[in-house]
Amino acid sequence: MSPRFAFLTCLVLALLLPACSRTDERTVLRFWGMGREGEVVAELITQFEREHPDIRVDVQQLPWTAAHEKLLTAFAGDALPDVCQLGNTWLAEFAVLGALEPLDDAIAQSRVVDRDDFFAAAWDTNVVDGRVYGIPWYLDTRVLFYRKDLLARAGFAAPPRDWDEWRRAMAAVKQLAGADAYAVLLPLDEFEPLLQLALQQDEPLLVDSGTRANFRNPGFRRAFAFYVGMFRENWAPRMSDTQISNVWNEFARGFNAFYITGPWNIGEFKRRLPAELQQSWGTAPLPGIDGRGGGVAGGTSLAVFRSSRHSQAAWQLVEFLSRPEQQLRLHALTGDLPPRRSAWRDPALAGDEYAQAFRVQFEQARPAPAVAEWERIAIAMQLAAERVVRGGMDSEEALRRLDGEVDAILEKRRWMHARTVAR
Repeated sequence: MSPRFAFLTCLVLALLLPACSRTDERTVLRFWGMGREGEVVAELITQFEREHPDIRVDVQQLPWTAAHEKLLTAFAGDALPDVCQLGNTWLAEFAVLGALEPLDDAIAQSRVVDRDDFFAAAWDTNVVDGRVYGIPWYLDTRVLFYRKDLLARAGFAAPPRDWDEWRRAMAAVKQLAGADAYAVLLPLDEFEPLLQLALQQDEPLLVDSGTRANFRNPGFRRAFAFYVGMFRENWAPRMSDTQISNVWNEFARGFNAFYITGPWNIGEFKRRLPAELQQSWGTAPLPGIDGRGGGVAGGTSLAVFRSSRHSQAAWQLVEFLSRPEQQLRLHALTGDLPPRRSAWRDPALAGDEYAQAFRVQFEQARPAPAVAEWERIAIAMQLAAERVVRGGMDSEEALRRLDGEVDAILEKRRWMHARTVAR
């Protein structure tokens, strides 16, 4: 080896060795995202890491079908991430477990998270026992998707605004449709349509601090009767999701003129309906019994786990993803709708005729009861309705049994509440 070559070799090694021994000293945050959001959130986080060069975010994407079990397993094994996207109906459960960091103090000091800018229904889904445990990331509710042409053929120039108009429209559409088509599609294995109608009522579904069922109240009786009546009048088919081959194809061929669904279907309808029908469908807020519509406020929120060793950095990530401009980027990537009013001033949403029905309904929506047992309760409610529709059970008996089943589900909650009050 020549002296010159040996010198150059030593020089290169001298320059490389310090680089090889250098370690990444950045704070590492673990973020768990669900479904499509978990796939695209890395595109948003790239900018966050540029703004915070001392923080690196590791993203793990979880399928919705496995996410709940994964979170509970991680809680039991002390292996939760720092920040997580949580379905709104899961927040109460993890708050009761003591897994979530209360965010009230951080919100009070934040220049980014402005409570008044969020739709009230979105914000309220994150409040459990008076404390805030999450920041809304995106919001959804279910509105009417409808066929303008079929409605016009039945003599209606505009979508229904209240239940009476909706009844008349469904009766007229069914009369024209004949035996093999219907006015509205309400899959019997979905609890959301009935819940939407129930949350339009003034009476709560649970009482006594969420420890007792209240499904025999006058409001729920009205909603239940209206829902069941759509099947009894043969306006809706007695079918579940598994019996419907393709909801978009059925809607296109006129099998149903109304469909209650969420914002994710705006993009699907644009992609899947044939070109000749693209001007023949629209969206409208869900009709209410007296013209006041509304429904459930769904979606997901961003939560910080109490076990995080980097809670300050975790909150910085939550603040970043909560910015209106980042929520608009999420909308562009996924179709998810922002929970902040200021984001809706952007032309991408302000000029979207299909999204406006959701914007109106967000102002009227309500959160589902904030109890850890809610998902089990919602399924019990759906099964009660299915017993009446499919099995011919008397509605009064179905509601009596539903109250009993839900009271049994809430038994432990009553016990815990009684101990808390006794202290």
